[in-house]
Amino acid sequence: MIRIDQYPPAFYAVQSYMGKPRNNVLDSLAYQAARVGEMFIRMIPVPALYAAAGWLGDLTFRFDRKHRRRAVEHVRRSFPDWPEREVLAVARRSLHHMAWLGLEMMLTTRLITPITWRRHIRFGPNMERALRLLLESPRGLILLTGHYGNWEIVGYTLATLGFPTVAVARRLNNPYLNEHILGIRERTGMKIVDKNGATQAVQDTLARSGVVGFIADQDAGRKGAFVDFFGRKASTFKIIALMAMEYNVPIVVGYGRRLGRPFVFELNAERIIHPSEWAGRDDPVLWITQEYTSALERVIRQEPDQYLWAHRRWKHRPRGEEQPADGIA
Repeated sequence: MIRIDQYPPAFYAVQSYMGKPRNNVLDSLAYQAARVGEMFIRMIPVPALYAAAGWLGDLTFRFDRKHRRRAVEHVRRSFPDWPEREVLAVARRSLHHMAWLGLEMMLTTRLITPITWRRHIRFGPNMERALRLLLESPRGLILLTGHYGNWEIVGYTLATLGFPTVAVARRLNNPYLNEHILGIRERTGMKIVDKNGATQAVQDTLARSGVVGFIADQDAGRKGAFVDFFGRKASTFKIIALMAMEYNVPIVVGYGRRLGRPFVFELNAERIIHPSEWAGRDDPVLWITQEYTSALERVIRQEPDQYLWAHRRWKHRPRGEEQPADGIA
């Protein structure tokens, strides 16, 4: 059987530091502060909230040297023909989008409901085909996205519309915040499965023709499948391809892209990979992994400032290739 509990989480990826001791008082204070913040956010107009979050993104770009340097260098290496002014502008705007994501996480449960979702969600040209596949496929389905736009809005909207998904995630370190945030998400019908011990739940979901969601652009370490991503080899987890092959299910590469107005998104499917496409290939795992990675790259190239360039996508290098001298990966 495939073990997925050794792999990273899906839609709601949260860094885990479970080895550090917890302070119950500090955890409780952090939870109370978060709830107070949510209360004030409900009182402020959405455009003003976006303006404030954009200002926070500017502060991050100015003072967070580590993430600024990483974002700039990743953009520079991914678009080597760009002038430096454009490289800096895209890196800066990508931190705006990261700040907006944090804001949107607090707005989503209030604004995306079965009654109001049409005010905020637009379907792209391929989304109807993807939804039909969700309804009509006799098998399960794997839904992929990347650190692009608002990657959480995809699964949440689908669950709101009656397409429940199973999302594999690490628990938040703060138990009060974990219960609050994950509890809200599960009210839509989305099931959040803890990363540790998630193997059986995910396999059961696919066996029942269910939907499993993953963030597919995380560094997989030295044992990952190294595929091309913006002209460089990027270590990518093999588990997605292995699960698709074991359960003979299609893979939908989707995204939630921000449009011009605050809290308005386009949901679309860039690529649907059917089992018949990898049948008979010499190395189907590598082919599937490259195919969905290339699809994610096409999405990012349309609006590169909506990608999280500050995350360590190229952290590990293929055997025999040295780390960059500047330490950026």
